[in-house]
Amino acid sequence: MKKSMMFAAAWLLAAGAAALPDGPPIVVSGTLADEAGKASLLARLREVYGAERVVDQVAIGTVSTPANWNGYLNKLIGPNLKLVSKGQLKVDGNAVSLRGDVQNEAQRLQIGGEMAASLNPTYTINNGLRVMASEQTVLDAALANRIIEFESGKAALTDSGKGILDQMAVALLKLKDKKVEVIGHTDNAGSRASNLSLSQARAEAVKLYVAGKGVRPDLIAVSGEGPDRPVADNRSPEGRARNRRIEFKVVQ
Repeated sequence: MKKSMMFAAAWLLAAGAAALPDGPPIVVSGTLADEAGKASLLARLREVYGAERVVDQVAIGTVSTPANWNGYLNKLIGPNLKLVSKGQLKVDGNAVSLRGDVQNEAQRLQIGGEMAASLNPTYTINNGLRVMASEQTVLDAALANRIIEFESGKAALTDSGKGILDQMAVALLKLKDKKVEVIGHTDNAGSRASNLSLSQARAEAVKLYVAGKGVRPDLIAVSGEGPDRPVADNRSPEGRARNRRIEFKVVQ
């Protein structure tokens, strides 16, 4: 006899259900023994997520469940579940399985710990939550501390610079609607005014290139810092090479 319940968001949607302004639908499916238990469960979900988001696919039928199963279902639905995105909570008898993405390891452990504390020892919890890579981490990993090279004294990209930007464009597209600032930097050779102008022009060249790869131009801001923010000693060729760089920063 069926004895499982499932709550999901974002990637398990009811037919025809549309995402709402304050979040995706919370689809509830499974079988409960009576209308009272169903009403109590739906009321708890609506309290946590909002009435408009909860999509009811719960059936009433003959089921075999552990003692006070409905009560334990309600205890599992705490406010911190809202920290989970692309998530799924499945309760099959005494087995609880949680999937989805959270921002950090502390959230993953907290949510799993709260669930464990709400249940009796006969229940087992499979905490399959994953820590999401932040948008900035995605960009940093794609750049991997490499230098986007330009022709000497110009804003023209070299072939190797274009190759790196091909990979950066893929990473930028993963960020969807996040706005990113492209920041140009130079070493301290020459006048500050000319370096500021050059760094701005190089940042503009980067924007133009990634836009040609499908990145929305309105999501890319540019600025030129010239020699004002060195990351290495300008007295050595190696240091000057490190200072001639392009940065990508998520700004919203």
